[in-house]
Amino acid sequence: FRRQVVDILKPEHDDYYLLRWLRARNWNPEAAEKMLRDSMKFRERWNTDEIAKWPTPQILLDYSPHGVSGYDKEGSPIIIIPFAGFDIWGLLHSVSRADIVRMTMQALEGYMQLAYEQSKKTNNPNSRQFVVVFDMDNFNLKQYIWRPASEVVISLIKMYEANYPEILKCCYIINTPKVFAFAYNMVKKFLGEYTIDKIRIYKPDRNKWLPAILERCDADQIPAYFGGTQTDPDGNPKCEKKICWGGKVPKELYTSKEDSFNNNLTFTETEIRKGGRLKLTFDCEDAGCFLKWEFRTFDHDIKFGVKCVNKKTEESVIEVPLKRVSSHQVDESGFITCQPGCTYHVLFDNSYSYFKTKKIRYSVLMTAPLNDEEQTMAPIAVTEEASPEDGTAED
Repeated sequence: FRRQVVDILKPEHDDYYLLRWLRARNWNPEAAEKMLRDSMKFRERWNTDEIAKWPTPQILLDYSPHGVSGYDKEGSPIIIIPFAGFDIWGLLHSVSRADIVRMTMQALEGYMQLAYEQSKKTNNPNSRQFVVVFDMDNFNLKQYIWRPASEVVISLIKMYEANYPEILKCCYIINTPKVFAFAYNMVKKFLGEYTIDKIRIYKPDRNKWLPAILERCDADQIPAYFGGTQTDPDGNPKCEKKICWGGKVPKELYTSKEDSFNNNLTFTETEIRKGGRLKLTFDCEDAGCFLKWEFRTFDHDIKFGVKCVNKKTEESVIEVPLKRVSSHQVDESGFITCQPGCTYHVLFDNSYSYFKTKKIRYSVLMTAPLNDEEQTMAPIAVTEEASPEDGTAED
């Protein structure tokens, strides 16, 4: 396996790192190679190696519930997530989906770095995995029935499963209400067996979940609020110096529909006819370019996707899978890193709708390599297509 992927490995990628991908694909080296190569492309697109330098929006720092309380008996970080404090509705009205994805990646990368340092201290590779405690007390399912929220959660799960295999040692989901079973069944199909096997779910019965946690973790590494002995210096049993508990995002921090669009950008407003498509084409000639987009639709959703075609080899790569997005409920924005010598096709697809014309306001641009000022390049082609292909009617 190492010989097959040697061209993409870095000095820190030791045997333990390679074993993660093999385990995630049931020791199938071909499947593990594909998974690893796909993940490397994902990391390149999101510039994950530099994610620690990303200036996290303050609202995410203040309202994203997670933190490390201590270490288990093997030295692995113990991550506490008071999930009821994750106000997905408020966050999606305050930051973009891409910001939430980047914040999650930044947290995962930070925890992985901490775990790696722990493994060197303990001389135990098992320290590179995490113990996670999800507290589902006061969990509100209503937020996640909202389509943009469920889409974000599912996209985060898919990202984790595809790019962070075998970093979980054990996950305790505690204080689960009855409605949690419905939510878990929805997301379970997106989890790999190697993840599901490590999840332990407990109802609101401390006599059941606390002994299980203390079997793996010493009491002084668990906040007193959860039955351990750890407190903040001021005696706070929730250990809020270490753990962000999140909470409801104040409405005054919400970004309105109009304000959420960058006033420095130029927007185009148009209609995509029923059964039609709008395709924007960009050429990337130099390294260091980014393709950025921000758009909203009015009243109805739209399919959106990005494809990259190498002009020399004609190899095609799906950068953003074509799928329906709820851009009529939450503004859609994002970016990818572009490769020189490639053509990028941005597609707004309404072919699945036989009866509804969709109104859209968008800004899609490619930034040239930065000098003193950011420069942008217009698309080389804007095409509209009216013939549906392989669509099913939504109306």
